[in-house]
Amino acid sequence: MRRNRADSALRGVIGTRARLSAQILGVFCVIHILSGCTLESEKPDLALDTPGKYRAPHGAADAAVPKLDWWRGFHSRELVSLIEDAQAHNFDIAVAVAQIRQADAQVQIAGAPLFPSFSLDNSASVGKSSSVTGSSGGGGGGGGVSKLYASNLSASYVLDFWGKNQSTLAAGEENAAASRYNREVVTLTTISTVATTYFTILAAQDSLRILHKDVDDSSRILELIMQQFGAGTVSQVNVAQQQSVVASLRAEIPPVEVTLQQNLAALAVLVGRAPERFGARGGSMMQVTVPRVTPGLPSELIEQRPDLRQAEAQLSAANYDVHAARVAFFPSIQLTAQTGFQSAALSSLFGPGAWFYTAAASLTQPIFDGGLLAGQLELQLGLRQQSLQTYRKDVLSAFSDVEKALVALEQTSLQEKYEREAVLASQMAFYLSEQQLREGTVNLVTLLQTEQTLFQNESSLVQVQLNRLLAAVGLFQALGGGWAPSDRVASAAAPPPH
Repeated sequence: MRRNRADSALRGVIGTRARLSAQILGVFCVIHILSGCTLESEKPDLALDTPGKYRAPHGAADAAVPKLDWWRGFHSRELVSLIEDAQAHNFDIAVAVAQIRQADAQVQIAGAPLFPSFSLDNSASVGKSSSVTGSSGGGGGGGGVSKLYASNLSASYVLDFWGKNQSTLAAGEENAAASRYNREVVTLTTISTVATTYFTILAAQDSLRILHKDVDDSSRILELIMQQFGAGTVSQVNVAQQQSVVASLRAEIPPVEVTLQQNLAALAVLVGRAPERFGARGGSMMQVTVPRVTPGLPSELIEQRPDLRQAEAQLSAANYDVHAARVAFFPSIQLTAQTGFQSAALSSLFGPGAWFYTAAASLTQPIFDGGLLAGQLELQLGLRQQSLQTYRKDVLSAFSDVEKALVALEQTSLQEKYEREAVLASQMAFYLSEQQLREGTVNLVTLLQTEQTLFQNESSLVQVQLNRLLAAVGLFQALGGGWAPSDRVASAAAPPPH
């Protein structure tokens, strides 16, 4: 009978404890929902100077905006393959992905204070007091042995009434978004670098083919001059002049080989391969098509360039950091609660009289901290101002990048046209001069001039072709890479504002 009453009492105690724990947990949940209601993001005026259109001529703004896989427009299978390898194996991209993981972990850390913390503690302790011996030499009594067993659940929560923790969490989320935009920036930079490096390799291969051809042509002219020198119709000076031309052309080959091999090694690193195990077939820039691209409107560039989106997210994070530093001046409220069982005997640990609970609330108001909080606020204000000015500069720099790329692409296209005409004309002059040399009806000075003009024009044409390809890549990079068509369709389908 006594045992039944004890069991009933124990169940009642446990039930009361469970109800009280549920109530404490419910209070914490309600407080969590209501806390942070004062969160605000104090956004400064961006004051962006956004032009209505670009100055450089480019046709209709939306005629050919960049595609997501814009590099396919160059019609080079090897370039596409290299870019795909870089997207999968480039180490800079892998680092950016790892930074995203770190940023997400920081968000989780920043969000933890918004929730109450619970801990379960089970402990057992045994102690024995010392025995005391009397001064008369009589026997002393032995010290007592004490035992204590406890099992308790603790909870604590800092009330985020002013929104400090909410601001810290929001800043972490903005930084996490910035890390994702940073990955896009790194990916775009990597793709552009692969393209420019590959085109530099093609230019080096074209230069080598032209130099070897020029060496053969000048050597053939040297043989003709040597024959005429043997016949006594030209002087030793003429022979030496042509020998100098041949030697100069041969001397131009090693630097081009250095450019070729060094860029092959650089390209290997970009695609995550050891240079000793990497090779590129290459070819000629004549096989590459320069895709047509139009830049859209300057206002669209702010949404399309990942570096601008990254700077915007960093500015937003700085706004939340300022709010968190400002509300740090306000008092903080902490709630704590503890419930459990405590007994000197393990057998009676969960008995009716072993249950206990405590609850407490504390308010802490900073009074004097030597200017710590004021300095932290001033620091965050300065960082926000820095982020704001950086964002403004990045936006203007983005507009400038597009303008410069448009001008470079337009002028290099025009220059390439003129250089092709110059090469054709100088080729005709050179071969006519060689024909007349064989017939003995041309001045060697004229032949030397036409020969050097041809070689110079051929070299210039290769450089202009490379510059045009680099300008096209630079334009895609300035525009932020490919533009998602779904976004443009959605914005075009949106109803006009009333």
